[in-house]
Amino acid sequence: MNYKKLTTGIIVAWFIFALSASALHLFQNNANRIGLAVAIAAATPIIVFSLWYAASAGFRQFALSLDPRSLTSAQAGRILGFTFVLLEVRGILPAVFAWPAGYGDMAIGATAGFVAWKLADPAHRNSFILWQVIGILDLVNAVGVGTTAFLISPQAPPMVPMTVLPLSLIPTFLVPLFLIFHVISIAQARTWKSSSERARQTATPVQHPAI
Repeated sequence: MNYKKLTTGIIVAWFIFALSASALHLFQNNANRIGLAVAIAAATPIIVFSLWYAASAGFRQFALSLDPRSLTSAQAGRILGFTFVLLEVRGILPAVFAWPAGYGDMAIGATAGFVAWKLADPAHRNSFILWQVIGILDLVNAVGVGTTAFLISPQAPPMVPMTVLPLSLIPTFLVPLFLIFHVISIAQARTWKSSSERARQTATPVQHPAI
């Protein structure tokens, strides 16, 4: 099975679905919260990936063969988190969401290139994994704050802009995609041998059978 073509097709179809559903206002929620439709759209690809990864050795092997530098470099797109901050300044998004989500994404996006260049190798395995975990926590925090913003700050601007184009593509497409990239990168790094482990293996003499 050609997993590269298959996964590329799935990602393209997923993007088209998110874009079309957004254009049809299927995600729009005027009740000052993200809403069930967005939650389902965001969770479905993550669940599908998790089940596929766990059940298919072939897909798991394909995922682990992807270039960790490319997966990490893709996170540089999160530098666009400054958009949240700009929209908060204009009174379009609530500060309780825009500040942590915006600055968190900017921090990940700004450091993604360096991490891909310097840390995506066995010698820096722990630092690489730590950065990926921080990236996941940033996404989880943004989602958590976004879904509870109306409770934390009821007088603030509503979260409606995050349920319509173009911002609706963030929770329904980009967030789960970035999360999956983080998970794959961590799974890859866990298979790397640290420098100390490699040194021990090198130092261990080869045992020859007695003649």
